[in-house]
Amino acid sequence: MTVTMIDRVSANYDRRPADTVIDILLLHYTGMESADAALDHLCDPDSKVSAHYLIDEDGAVYQLVKDKHRAWHAGVSTWRGDTDINARSIGIEVVNPGHAFGYRPFTPPQMETLATLASEIVLRYRIPEENVLGHSDVAPGRKQDPGELFDWAALASAGVGLWPDRSFRARRTGPSYQPGKRGAEVAALQGSLETFGYGIIEDGDFGEQTRIVVAEFQRHFRPLLVSGMADPETRSLLDHLVIRAARNRTKRGDKYQA
Repeated sequence: MTVTMIDRVSANYDRRPADTVIDILLLHYTGMESADAALDHLCDPDSKVSAHYLIDEDGAVYQLVKDKHRAWHAGVSTWRGDTDINARSIGIEVVNPGHAFGYRPFTPPQMETLATLASEIVLRYRIPEENVLGHSDVAPGRKQDPGELFDWAALASAGVGLWPDRSFRARRTGPSYQPGKRGAEVAALQGSLETFGYGIIEDGDFGEQTRIVVAEFQRHFRPLLVSGMADPETRSLLDHLVIRAARNRTKRGDKYQA
C-alpha cells in the first residue's frame, strides 16, 4: 500500500534540540466531533497544538508538520524518565470522536493506512517496538487516547509495537492489588511499571496514582478489562513485557536508553 500525503501546514512546531534521536512513535485520537474540526484546531496558531500526521476515517493522510520539526502533541508527559516527549517523537493523530463525543472503533481504512505509515516511520528512525506508545502511556490520568478500542494487536502483527508473545500464558490465580494495599508487593509492582517506562513513584502505597497507571497499562495491553486493579493476569503480563523490553534494549545496547 502506498500512502499519499495531503499537505495541511500547521504553524505549531519548533526546532528539535540538537543531537535529538527520534525514538518514540506516539499515537493519539483526535477527540473532536469531526476531522475538519480536528484539522482546524491542529493548524490554528492560537491552539499551540499539532502533530506530524493526521489519518482520517477514510484512510486519507494529512501531513501537518515535517518530521524534522518538533510538533506539539504530547503535552505534559513522561516516558522512561524523559519529560520532553515532543523532542524525541513522531506524533500521529487518528480521527475518532473519543470518549467525550461518542468513542467508536477505528475504521479498517484508518488502521490499514496507519500500519503502512507507522511501518515506514519505525523503519526510518529505527524506533524500538516498546516505544510505540499511546498518549495515555506517557500522560496517564490526563489522557486516555487512543483508548481501549484501538487495535494494538493488529498493529503489532504488522510489525509495529510491542505485544505479548503468542506463547505467553497469563497467570490467572493469586491476589489482586487494589487501592489501599501497601507493602513490598506494591513497591515491586510500581518498580516494574517504572522500569517499563511509566512515570510513577515507587512508594509501596497503592494509591490513586498507581490505580491510574495500572489502568492505562491495561488500556494498552489488556483493553478488554480496564479495572485499575493489579490482578494476577495484569501483573504477569507486565512481567512478560518488561522482560521483552529489557531483551530488546540489551540487543541494541544503550543507544535508546532514556
